[in-house]
Parts: sequence; structure tokens; C-alpha cells
Amino acid sequence: MQSNTLHSSAAPATGSNIWLKRGVWAYFLLLIFEGALRKWFLPGLNQPLLVVRDPIALWLIYSVWRRGAMPKSFLLMAMTWIGVVSIFTSLFLGHGNLAVAIFGARILLIHFPMIFVIGRILDRDDVIKMGRALLWITIPMAVLIGLQFYSPQNAFVNRGVGGDTAGAGFSGAMGYFRPPATFSFTNGTHLFFGMAACFIFYFWMNPKGTSKIALYGATVALVAAIPLSISRSLTFFTAISFMFLMVSVVRKPANLMKIVFAAVGFVLVVALLTKIPFFQTATEAFFSRFSAASDSEGGLEGTIGERFLGGMSKALMNSNQQPFFGYGIGMGTNVGSMVLTGGRKFLISEEEWGRVIGELGPILGMAVILIRLALCAQLFTRGYRRMVAGDLLPWMLLGYALLAIPQGQWAQPTSLGFSVVIGGLMLAAMRGPLPEELRPAVQKPPGQRPPHLAGANLRTIK
Repeated sequence: MQSNTLHSSAAPATGSNIWLKRGVWAYFLLLIFEGALRKWFLPGLNQPLLVVRDPIALWLIYSVWRRGAMPKSFLLMAMTWIGVVSIFTSLFLGHGNLAVAIFGARILLIHFPMIFVIGRILDRDDVIKMGRALLWITIPMAVLIGLQFYSPQNAFVNRGVGGDTAGAGFSGAMGYFRPPATFSFTNGTHLFFGMAACFIFYFWMNPKGTSKIALYGATVALVAAIPLSISRSLTFFTAISFMFLMVSVVRKPANLMKIVFAAVGFVLVVALLTKIPFFQTATEAFFSRFSAASDSEGGLEGTIGERFLGGMSKALMNSNQQPFFGYGIGMGTNVGSMVLTGGRKFLISEEEWGRVIGELGPILGMAVILIRLALCAQLFTRGYRRMVAGDLLPWMLLGYALLAIPQGQWAQPTSLGFSVVIGGLMLAAMRGPLPEELRPAVQKPPGQRPPHLAGANLRTIK
């Protein structure tokens, strides 16, 4: 008879549970290296590899459901129903293409449930292991984007998906392109290093059991990646992670000296890198793009307002102009555009909320947006409580989650994948009670034995 529960940190993992954990690791590693397969190693399988994580997600969802361990969440149930309904509305009231509808609906029916499935399969120790692995991967990833930054677009390291010799870089500054790292598009670079920043800051506060070589190397890699990526988004993601770290000082002043030490280390690394000619050019290109973009968008306030708030307000204001059931799910994706028109372009909206409302209509579209916001609200509440209790891990992941989940461009597989992984890791990090080392000591009244010693012969306890 099979158990209907999955592995918990209090019991050894069974063979089948180990395979489920390996499945999550496969999903995670394919997210990072899927673009490399599509660009360099298996360019002929470019299109099938676009959905290479989907079969793994389906298997994990089915395995958890078969054990009766699927989380009973209203948000999960509501998103599933919207996904099913959206297929029919797309076929009969929208674009009418079944393949496009299924491709779009898989976001709601497969990948959104994966957030809860990852949170059910993994536990806090698994999240720590994944974070440590991410430290090691960050180092060669920074080396790669350095090579891409200084290489021409027709170089092997800059090839696009399908082996495209035109290059995968995107317009940057001073004639240099934003490097895509191992991903199919440049957004993967800031999403990867943004997630790495969460763990780097966390391990600076909790270095026990973590390789110092990996931590120092990943720190240097993150600092170097900011100018090499020519990415304002990476700067913003890193700044948000640091802000969440500073908030933790309010609750635990003992962390202040660790943060000061880490900040001094960051400053020293930046000062050292700016003296190296290799990084001076990248730094100049980065500040050139930052200055030009800020001027056109009205400085930092305009940049944040336009990039992170403008699309949200615009989508809400224009929602009443969309068909009641939208144009059909999947139409706003690149795949939907290729199938329906034969070319890659934004058929609905480049912004995420505009795409969702345009595909599903004002009612279903707003429901999807509210579900994503409600999930973030739950993560924030639980993450804050864990931070107050002394567990910094969920709190440090929260800043990234609040950027990726509400407004991440889920029509793009890389952005979707990072949203799924960070949501799942947050849920997994909060599974079960606090770790033993974080639990407060039990205070007992004078002359009274602690509960676990009640009735014991104290002379026999060593």
C-alpha cells in the first residue's frame, strides 16, 4: 500500500521520493541549460526543446496527484479551471487554433501547478542544496557572459537558437550587446543572476556548511555580471535582494555586523574590478545604457514606473476594450504568433498583464492576475513570519518572487520557468517546523523538568 504523503525532513527518503526530487532537479537544470541545447548542442531540435521541461512537469504532477499529496489550494483549483475554460473559449470565440490554445493553456495547467508540486516534493534542506549548486554554476556563467560581451555576434558563443549565426545578443550600448549566457534570450541572464543574488546574500549571513570558494567566487561573479550583462533589471533585482536583507536587521540586529562585512566585501570587489581594463569597458557600456534609458524614461522613478508599474496600469485601464473572452489563450506568445501569422511579433501586448487580459478577456484575465497576486500575498505573509521566527531563507527568496511571479512574462519559457522555480523553492523552504538550530531554547520554571525529561532519572542522562 502506497503512502499518500511525500518525504518530510523528519524521515528518510524512499527510492520513489528520490526520483521525484531528481525530477525537480532536472526541471531546474534544464531551465538553466535548455538554451545551450537549443543554440549549441542540439540546434536541429530547437523547437521540441522549447517545451522540454513540460513532460517532466507532467510526470511530477501526476506522481504527486496519484499519491493523494496534491496540495488542496483554492488558487490552484481556480487556475486549473480557468485553463480548461480558456481552451474552449479560444476555440469557439477566439483564434480557433487548438495547438495554440493548448500551448497557451499549458502555462496555467502544467507550470502553475508545478509551483505547488515543487513545494510538496522538496524541503528546506533541498533548497539549501540547490542554492549551493547555484553558487558553483554562477562562476562559469559569469565567465561565459564575459566571453559573449567581447565576442562578435557571429562567434560560436553568441549563436542564437537553432544555430542562428546572426547572434542571440540584444541591443546594449556603445556597440556592445547584452549577452544571453546559456539562455535563448537575454532575459535569462538577469533572471539567473537575480536568483543567484538571493542565495549569495543568504549564505553570507549563514555560511555554515557552504564552500567559501564557491561563496567568494559567486560574489565576484555577481558583481562582474552587472556591468557585463548591461542589464538594469539585474541591478534592480540585486538591489531588491539587498533591501530585503536590510529589513532582516530590524528584526535581528545581530545580523548588522554580518551585513557590514558583506557590504565591505562587495565594495572591495567592485573597486578591484574597476581597476581591471577587462571590466572598465563593460562598466562604461553599462553606465552609458543606464544613463540613456533613465533620460528617456525620466530617471529612476520613471524607469520603475514605466517598466514595473506602467504596464500594469495600462493593462487595467484598457481591459474594457478587449473582447469579453479575449482573443484566445496562446495568441500572445511567440509560438502563437508564428503559427497564426508565420512571423514573430506581439499580436496582443508586450507587457504581461496586457497579454493575459488580451488573451482571456477582462474577467478571466483579471482572475489570473488576482490569483498570482494572492499567491504572492500568501508567500509574503508566511515568509515574513519565518523571518520573524529567525529563518532568513524564505525571506531572502521573497524579494525575487515578488518580482517574478506577479508580472513575469510567462509567455516566454525562461521567465515562466524562473517564476515556477522561485515559487516552489519558497514553499519548500517553509515546509515543516523551524530547523533545530533556529528554535529558541525552552525556558522552564525553577524546579520543573522540561517536558522531554518528565519522569526520567536525571542521573542516567549524560
